[in-house]
Amino acid sequence: MGKIVAIANQKGGVGKTTTAVNLSACLGVLEQKVLLIDADPQANATSGLGFNPDEITHGTYQLIEHEGDPNDLILTTQTPNVDLIASHLDLVAVEIELVDKDRREYMLKSALDKIKDRYDYIILDCAPSLGLITVNALTAANSVIVPIQCEYYALEGLGKLLNTIRSVQSLHNPDLDIEGLLLTMYDSRLRLSNQVVEEVKNHFEKMVFETIIQRNIRLSEAPSFGESIIMYDASSNGAINYLSLAREFLERNGVVTAENK
Repeated sequence: MGKIVAIANQKGGVGKTTTAVNLSACLGVLEQKVLLIDADPQANATSGLGFNPDEITHGTYQLIEHEGDPNDLILTTQTPNVDLIASHLDLVAVEIELVDKDRREYMLKSALDKIKDRYDYIILDCAPSLGLITVNALTAANSVIVPIQCEYYALEGLGKLLNTIRSVQSLHNPDLDIEGLLLTMYDSRLRLSNQVVEEVKNHFEKMVFETIIQRNIRLSEAPSFGESIIMYDASSNGAINYLSLAREFLERNGVVTAENK
């Protein structure tokens, strides 16, 4: 049965989509079967894997609204072992349309129950908000990864997100765990980056992934070519970082890869 992992932080520009796309791709390279769900109306994960969001007619909107069979929404990507349920701007409407529905927080969870057995991991790329779509993602998830940018406002809003996670645990999903906090956009030359790393590790200790994602030009370039970093430049620091994260993630989940054996 597939483990469902949400990538969430209500702050924009902290590396959520970069992490969702590249963690999925690196897990695929490590022979895990992965489904990436783009739960952000901006559809950056969709374009980041080579699909034009304007051409998407069936995707996450239909998944959450229970329109048709979820299996029919799955797209095969060029990345080995990685499938996608894509997003489109019409996903914005879900926030309004769910308001009057019974058990509105459980719409995504009940849809994923029909397909999660097909995968080892389902990765949810959340929007930079704490709206109903993100609450649906946290209600459906087994765990959440929180990317934190290594910059001045890194911890701003983190308390609010953790309060939202605790609220979801209390009201909708008592089994939701925090998989880990992931430090992103790290620049070793900057004293501020090192201060943020030290502060986050002092506050949250073992909750923080050992792997740190460094700033990397190739990592920034890859989405414009519709590719994950492992497909775009497997020798880059970005690819090395995300492969390291994927291995650490699997170790935390008790999975031993053929490579680690």
